[in-house]
Amino acid sequence: MTSNLNSTFSIGGDLSINRMGFGAMRITGEGIWGPPADKNEAIKVLKRSVELGINFIDTADSYGPNVSEELIAEALFPYPKDLIIATKGGLTRTGPNQWPVNSHPDHLKRALEGSLKRLKLDKIDLYQLHRIDPSVPFEESLKFLKNAQNEGLIRHIGLSEVNLEEIKKAQQHVKIVSVQNKYSVDNRKWENELKYCQQNNIAFIPWYPLNAGSVNTLEELNKIGAKYNASAHQIALAWLLQHSPNILLIPGTSKVKHLEENYKAGSIKLTEEDIYLLDNIG
Repeated sequence: MTSNLNSTFSIGGDLSINRMGFGAMRITGEGIWGPPADKNEAIKVLKRSVELGINFIDTADSYGPNVSEELIAEALFPYPKDLIIATKGGLTRTGPNQWPVNSHPDHLKRALEGSLKRLKLDKIDLYQLHRIDPSVPFEESLKFLKNAQNEGLIRHIGLSEVNLEEIKKAQQHVKIVSVQNKYSVDNRKWENELKYCQQNNIAFIPWYPLNAGSVNTLEELNKIGAKYNASAHQIALAWLLQHSPNILLIPGTSKVKHLEENYKAGSIKLTEEDIYLLDNIG
């Protein structure tokens, strides 16, 4: 096996990050609500991620809400110089597993101010619009983000769960450097968006990287994994890294053991035959 762990991508042309990152959604309570069941373990996960060489952590004000950002600061502040923390705004929380959308500029202002305070930062390196709000003109949300960028509160702007038309529309107003969409070896709905991002040097950040929508998919992943002494999840992550050079991985977990297992996926070099089989699952 050869290693992809040193493979990097430059966000916005000036933030070089390792493509194996960490998603900090799962360090909260059940339903992504409230504090984690084991706070000490959550802190250990964050500290261990940096020790492993991960320098890209993705979070959001809605994770907890607020809990994920607070734990990141508690565990890692003052931050290593090369650590990039990306966060998001545009969702509110009314209870466990409930995610109402609110991308009105007034809400985004409060969300951004809260994230800056909780993360103990003067500027967010990557701030992502968590969702487009159907009740708010897209241009108004983008105008807020552009103004915040001009004020020096945001370095770069990203989008989440958007189609090609929406990406292009946003680009008429701001520079988009990342797109975070649900995507996996067995859920390729956003393949055209991924290709567009690759062609335009935009980072593509898949969430839910192992959709595992069918028993056949898991069987195929496990069958390939047996050749590499790897789990289905590790194979799914390895495939993503090799599928497109602009993919940044943010697998999340609340356990150090799982974090280390996810990280090892970056050292799996799939054969062309295995990649072909996995390509055709989707």
